Amino acid sequence: MTDFELMLNDFRLTTANIFYYFPDHPSLIQTYLWQDYDKNPDFPVLKKFLNFWEKELDGKLQGVEVQSCDIIKPCEVIHAKCEIVIN
Repeated sequence: MTDFELMLNDFRLTTANIFYYFPDHPSLIQTYLWQDYDKNPDFPVLKKFLNFWEKELDGKLQGVEVQSCDIIKPCEVIHAKCEIVIN
């Protein structure tokens, strides 16, 4: 599917700030920024990525902060209150 088709099917641009323990220094926390189109509130694409992370990567997850917003919004129309004529 194209990005536009995903938006029409109620997918939204989703950003996740993933906090994980640095593998070489477990007392330090790193962040990873992830962004993709996903469905709110279940977030199946993000869950698939996090499952992959836990199985394949060394950094243990500490937490995830998720933001999501609508992409397709009603058009805003602003009517001009005056008209300027230039010769």
